[in-house]
Amino acid sequence: MAPTTRFRWFWWLVAYLALALGVIGIVLPVVPTVPFILLAAFAAARGSQRLHHRLLSHPRLGPMITDWQAHGALRRRAKWLATVMMLLAAALLLWLTPHLWIPLVASSIMTVVCIWLWLRPEPPTDPEPTAATAPPPD
Repeated sequence: MAPTTRFRWFWWLVAYLALALGVIGIVLPVVPTVPFILLAAFAAARGSQRLHHRLLSHPRLGPMITDWQAHGALRRRAKWLATVMMLLAAALLLWLTPHLWIPLVASSIMTVVCIWLWLRPEPPTDPEPTAATAPPPD
């Protein structure tokens, strides 16, 4: 645990910077939210237990972080939202950028990210209770 303690300030700084970038990504479609929130949780686990606990207990971010930590999985809704936001960002770049190469490069990167995203598994769903696991009727 000595390296973790030694670099605790570094992880604390990375956690808060990643969280800030993730929050900015909520309003700016060009900045990704999910990777920065996951990075914030990763760094907070090493540098700030208080922030890590707050992230895990957050009603919107907590389940996403828990799914990622437990299964390396992303929910379908998050995948669709990320895909739509990347399409929106690509359209805005194509419309607003004077040079064609900029949106082409950005769209290529977003395409690779989108493919990676859809190849990630989805978290397991809780199965319907069966007669063996269902609570007895009152």
